[in-house]
This record gives sequence, structure tokens and C-alpha cells, in this order.
Amino acid sequence: MVITVFGLGFVGLTTALGFSEYGHTVYGVEINTERLDTIRQGRLPFLEPGLDDALVRHINNRFFPISTDQLAEAVEKSDCVYYCVGTPYGKDGQADLTYLFTAIDQTIEVRDTNRYQVLVVKSTIPPSTTSQKIIPHLLEKGVKVDEELGVANNPEFLREGHCWDDFIHADRIVIGVDNERSAEVLRQVYASVKEPVFCVSLNTGEFIKYLSNTLLATLISYSNEMSIVADTLGGIDTAEAFRILHMDKRWGGATMASYVYPGCGYGGYCLPKDTNALYAVTRTAGFDAQILHHVIDTNDHMPEFIAQKIIRAIGGDKQQRIGILGLSFKPGSDDVRDTPSAKIIRALIEAGYDNICVYDPVAIDEFRRLYDLPIDYVTDYDDILRQSQSLVITTAWPEFADIRQRTKRPVVDCRYML
Repeated sequence: MVITVFGLGFVGLTTALGFSEYGHTVYGVEINTERLDTIRQGRLPFLEPGLDDALVRHINNRFFPISTDQLAEAVEKSDCVYYCVGTPYGKDGQADLTYLFTAIDQTIEVRDTNRYQVLVVKSTIPPSTTSQKIIPHLLEKGVKVDEELGVANNPEFLREGHCWDDFIHADRIVIGVDNERSAEVLRQVYASVKEPVFCVSLNTGEFIKYLSNTLLATLISYSNEMSIVADTLGGIDTAEAFRILHMDKRWGGATMASYVYPGCGYGGYCLPKDTNALYAVTRTAGFDAQILHHVIDTNDHMPEFIAQKIIRAIGGDKQQRIGILGLSFKPGSDDVRDTPSAKIIRALIEAGYDNICVYDPVAIDEFRRLYDLPIDYVTDYDDILRQSQSLVITTAWPEFADIRQRTKRPVVDCRYML
């Protein structure tokens, strides 16, 4: 395939040389003349292990660095055009898309209107940018999107200092695309790779990049906030505490999906108690730990959010029979202390949805003992499937995984397990 890549910074040059390594012919467009001259001489304009050898290997062979003066010839030959330009944020935090739209406009001015091409944004752009800004912009320019030109995004997950290795040995490849013709072109781009390629919606593709980066940012800021908590309380060896934390088997060699996954909120005995206690004692000592505060606040509001999600999904008939699947705060346990299920049931009842039956493989007796709620308890899974008009999964018990094969009733999956 022939590919044009706009921007030869860390992401763009890595992408261009990575595609060359796949066997494609790649034109790399760079507006910075000093950087372009350096690359044309076979030298990197920045330090990046492995990329220097790739540049020597592919320059003027499969990889051709060009200026915008040579853009027309490159774009006319290309099956797809990648954008790896900067999207800095301004004072209001919004991504500045000036460079991106400039590159897109330069592309459509010289594109070959007689062949189908795909424009692919690899620059980091906020969710909904492709669908709500880029596609409308192209339509305003008279481009028949999906007929003449495909639009997609393909976020990068590169670490500076490891760009080449992260590209060549990617752990996943994400393509945001809503058009099968474009998806097929991009599958061909990655046809030689062994890593999994996920074709998702446009918004999902953009969101995954932010999901990754904001998690990292949150973990860093959380750790920093905890160091302030330690200093505020005093008598704590912060470095030693974190080193011992890292020995927790839930992190070492374990899957992050156990905790980094959405649901109905945390419950049980330890997490609510300890999170609230640490926030309270730290605030009393003079430091308002905002991350802890917002963790608690988010968890406190999750039951109402989930209840509203259920109501939107099942409709306005308040007399319908709602089956709640799962009462314990997590699967594999009969612990129902501070369980999200109880809070969600209360919120539904308060909203007028009071024809509720519930089922749990092991926690019914304990739930009935701790909570005085006007609900019906069902001890058989098949029975609750039969008598319910709508079903709601609130605990991710494995036996619920085949529910869509066992019933045609509407199912609201609040644990995102199906």
C-alpha cells in the first residue's frame, strides 16, 4: 500500500517508519524545514532508540520524507493519509485542532477524486471529534464522506524512549471507523501484524486513548496526593509504604481488569470504611485530599446514576416486574455490607418502580437479614428469568453470562459483563 503521513515528530516518524517496516511505501510530510533536512540526511531530530536504525534502513527505499511542495504527488498515490500533527491544549483545556484541519484541507485540495481514500487521524483528539467536527468539516467542503472518502482514527500508544518497540510490538491496535469499506483498507495496513486489531466506533477509538492516558494521570496524581497525606499525618516512611504496596499480589502479575473496570460502585466492608476514614482523618489534620473526596463522591452517586440508567432502558411502565440479578457486592462472596445492589433497589423504589424481585446464588439470606426492603426473593435463577419483564445485572456472577441465550427479556447489564 501507499501511505502519506503528515507530521514527522515522535509519533509521525515512528508511524511512517513502522509502516515502511510492514512493507508499505510511505511519504512523510514535514513543514519544519530544519527537521525535514535532518531526516533527509538519515539522522533523527530527537533521541529514540531503534528508530535511528529504521530510518537508515528505509529512507529513500520505502520511506520518502517530503515537503508540502511535493504533497500532491504523494496524496494522489496514497490509499490512506495519516495525520500525526500536534493537537495542543489551550487555556480552556480544549484541544487545538488548527494543525489538524490545516493538514486535512491541504489533503482534500490535492486528493485524487477518482479513487477511494481513507483519512486517518492518529493525533490524539477528544471523543466525538471525528464525528462532530471532522466529518461535518469535510461535508462543508463538498466531500462525499463514505462515498468518495473514508474517515477514521487510529490512536497511538507510544512511550517516548520506547516508540519503536511499542509500535513494532504493540499490545493492541485500535481503529475507530464507522464504515466497512474504510475498515477493510485499514485492516490491509495492518495485515502483516500478529497483534490484535480492534475495529470500533469512531467515538470509542478516540475514547480508548483518553481512557489510557487519564488512568495514568490519575494514578500519578493519586500517588502524589497520598504522599501529601503521609506528610500531613507524619511519622510515615512514604517510600517504604509504596514499595510494600507494590508487593500486593493484586498488581504483581495480576490482571488490571479486576479493578480498572466499570460497574455499580464499590461496596463491602473495607473499601467504603477505609476510604472515608482516611479522608476524614487527613481533613482533620489540615489537608483536604480532593482525589479521595471525589472517589467517595463518585461512589455515593453511582447508585442513582445506575437507577436512572435502568429506568431509561426499561421505560416508563412502573408496574413492570423488574428482576435484580446479584445482591452481594462482588461475585464469589455472600458479603452484602454496603452493597450497591441495595442502594440501586432503594433508588428504583423511590422512583416508583416497586414491583421488584431479586436473585443471588448465595447472598439472599444475608441480604434479607440486613435490609428491610419491599421486594420478593427468588431462589431459582430460571424462575426469576420467567417471572421478570425486565432484568438487571448488578453483580457479575459467572452464571449470568449466558442470560441473552436463556431469555428474550430486556437485560440491563450494569456490570458490563455480557
